Amino acid sequence: MSSYKNLDTSKKILVTGAAGFIGFHLSRKLLGQGVTVVGFDNINDYYDVNLKYARLDILKEYNNFTFVKGDLADKEAVDRLFEENKFDIVVNLAAQAGVRYSIENPQAYMESNVIGFFNILEACRHNPVEHLLYASSSSVYGNQQKTPFSTDDDVSKPISLYAATKKSNELMAYTYSHLYGIPSTGLRFFTVYGPFGRPDMAYFSFAQKIVKGETIKIFNNGDMYRDFTYIDDIVKGIENMLCNPPEADENSDRATVYNIGNNSPEKLMYFIETLENALGRKAEKEYLPMQPGDVYQTYADVTPLIEKFGFKPSTSIEEGLGRFVEWFKDYYKI
Repeated sequence: MSSYKNLDTSKKILVTGAAGFIGFHLSRKLLGQGVTVVGFDNINDYYDVNLKYARLDILKEYNNFTFVKGDLADKEAVDRLFEENKFDIVVNLAAQAGVRYSIENPQAYMESNVIGFFNILEACRHNPVEHLLYASSSSVYGNQQKTPFSTDDDVSKPISLYAATKKSNELMAYTYSHLYGIPSTGLRFFTVYGPFGRPDMAYFSFAQKIVKGETIKIFNNGDMYRDFTYIDDIVKGIENMLCNPPEADENSDRATVYNIGNNSPEKLMYFIETLENALGRKAEKEYLPMQPGDVYQTYADVTPLIEKFGFKPSTSIEEGLGRFVEWFKDYYKI
C-alpha cells in the first residue's frame, strides 16, 4: 500500500467502449472529478442503440468529454486517435460481449476482441502510455471446479470463443509488456450489473420479461451460482488502479491481472427472487438444461485486490438490484 497513488485528475484518459455499460459509468465518474476523457465507440447494434445514445447524451454534458465514433478493428482510425491525442492512460473496455452470442457470430469476436485489441496494443507501442488497463472476464476460468477462482489458476481450457478471446488479450498484453515495456493490467470482471446495464444480461432481460408478463428461461434448472458485482464497485476498482501500473516482476515485465468480483456467489434462484421483490411482481418461469458455453458457477478470489488497494466490492444484491430497478422503472416509464 505504501506505493499506492490516488487518481491524478490532470491525466488524459482514453476510454474505449465509452457508450457501453462499464465504459459509461467509468467515464461519468472520471468526468465528475475533472479528468479529461476521450470516449471511443462504434455504437454497434448488438443491443438497443438508444440506450447507448442515452448514455452518451449524459457524458456529453461534461465540457471535459470528447467523443470519437470509430471501430477498434479499423487500424487507421485507432492510430489517428492516438496520434491526435497524447493519452496518459488507456482503458480498453470496447469488446464484443456475451458468451452465447459468440456461438452464433464468432466473426464479431475475432474482429473486435482480437484484432481490435491488437490495434490498441500497437497504438500504445508507438504512442507510449503510462498504463493500459483492459477488460478481461471471469469466463476465462471455464468450468473449473476449484473455488474461489484465483488469477494463479490454469485458464488454458476456455469453453466459449468469447472466453478464448479474453484469454488471448491477456497473453497479448503480457507479450507487449515484455517486448515493448507497456505497463498493462487485465481486469477479470464477474457478472457486472446495475443501472444503464446491458439488456442482453440475464437480470436485465428478466426484468423486461417480468414487467411484460412473459416467461423467463432459467437454465440448468436454476442450479447455478454467480458472483454478481455491482457497477459502482467495478468503477471504484478501476479508479484505484488507473495511476498504479504494475511494478516490474523478476523478469522486468510489467503485466498483471486482477479479479474484480463480489467474492460472494449467489444462487441464481435467490437472485431472481430478489429481482421479483424489487419489481413487486412474480415471474413466469421455464426451467431448461444448461446451455453450451455456460458455466455452473463463478466465484472471485479478490485477495490481491485487497492487498494492493485495500478494496473489495461489497454492494449486496438487495441494494444493487434495488438501485437497478429504480433506474429501470424510471428509464422505461413503468
